[in-house]
Order: sequence, then C-alpha cells, then structure tokens
Amino acid sequence: MLRAFSTAATGMAGQQMTVDVIANNLANINTTGFKRSQVDFQDLMYHQLAKAGAETVSGILAPTGFEIGSGVRPASTTKVFTPGELENTGRDLDVAISGDGFFQITMPDGTLRYTRDGSFKLDATRRLVTSQGFLLSGGITVPQDAVKVSVGSDGTVTAHKADGTGTNIGTINLARFPNSSGLSSEGDNLLSETEGSGAAITGTAGRDGFGSLQQGLLERSNVQMVTELVNLIKAQRAYEINSRAIRAGDDMLNTANRLIQ
Repeated sequence: MLRAFSTAATGMAGQQMTVDVIANNLANINTTGFKRSQVDFQDLMYHQLAKAGAETVSGILAPTGFEIGSGVRPASTTKVFTPGELENTGRDLDVAISGDGFFQITMPDGTLRYTRDGSFKLDATRRLVTSQGFLLSGGITVPQDAVKVSVGSDGTVTAHKADGTGTNIGTINLARFPNSSGLSSEGDNLLSETEGSGAAITGTAGRDGFGSLQQGLLERSNVQMVTELVNLIKAQRAYEINSRAIRAGDDMLNTANRLIQ
C-alpha cells in the first residue's frame, strides 16, 4: 500500500509543476515575443514481478508480464515556437519577424543573446538597443540629423533626412538554430545558445529560410488564454485525483488496522 502513496505523490508533484509552468505562461501573456512552455513527462521505473514470455508451465509461455509502475517525473519543459499575433504599433523602431529567426543582441561582455522582441530604442549615443539597453548586434547608429528610420523586409536600415535623402546605416541580420527548443531562457526576453540548440546560423532576413522583417509591428506572446485555462483545469483535476488515490490507500490501511484491533 505504501507504493500507492509514493506513486500518487509523484503525480501530485508533477501536476504542481504543470501549474507552475501554466502560471508563467499566463503571467507573460502580454510579453512581446514570448513563447509558451509545456511540461513533458516520463513514467518512472517499473517493479517487474513476472516477465512477459516467461514459461508458466512446461512449453507454455506467458503472453504478458506483471509490472507495477513507480509513478511519473517531469522530463523537460519545451518552448513552443508557434508565431504570435502581429500588432501594429506605428513606431519606426518596432520590428517584427514574420517567420523563422531571432534578433541578435550583444551583451556587455561581448557574448550574444537572441530574442523575438523587436521593440528597439535609441540610447544616449543613438545606437539601436533593447529596452534593457543591450546593443542590437551590428552596432547600428542613427545620425543626429535623421528625421525618420526605415527598415526593409531584408533588414536594411535607412536613415532619412529632412531633405528626403536616405542613407544606409546598417543591416539587421537574423539567427536561427537547428533546435530552437533547446535554447536557454535568460530573462529580459533573451535566449542563449546551448549544446542542445546547436550553433547559431546567421543570415539575411527573407532569404534561405529566414523570416522577413516588418517595420512598425511587434510580435505578441503566443499564449492563448483559453488553452492555458483548459490546461490549468486538467492539471487541477489530475492533482485532485492523485490525492484521492492517497486517501483511498489510507482508508484501506485504516480498514486493515481495525481488523486486528
């Protein structure tokens, strides 16, 4: 009976983690470029009382075995990179990726991070940076006399002066990965490369499988509130039914205890 207690406890712990992940998804429902996560589970080791195919009597083999499971464990969390809705903001420095790819961000120590958040700003030296002040890779600087900035679908950035002339001031290149779900979340809407993600592949937006850029738009979170609430209800019910299994085991032990009193 104690096996039922520990098995059901693993189920409760797993569903608690599911609720934690759903809560994070819902908390980031308005986070630009956020990608929802889901929990993947695996069953635990089995106690094998009899093997399938074992000889029961002379010349007769058992068609099935006798195994009792030990419960479940969370194996991983997987980011789901389905596209989010594109929202029109009208800002020249808001850029969305339509398709595959990530913006490359240079950190203060020179390492690269990656993001789908294209809400760029100008710092004190008029360089394109993220909301946290991290530099957009390529070091694009907008001239003081520029009255408008345009970003082409291929990432070409042009600064326009008051007289109507335009100057190419750089290109926003994108990166993509063999396994985007293997990227590590670092907070601040940033992701980092890992052994699981594979090395970054860089290229021009709109070519060779990279998504194109759209100026004046932002990609919103791909979290669907209805889906998350349904998953939350399922997790709550699964947690409840596992707690009932513990209660049933306790009732059975209590009954057995009364028999010997």
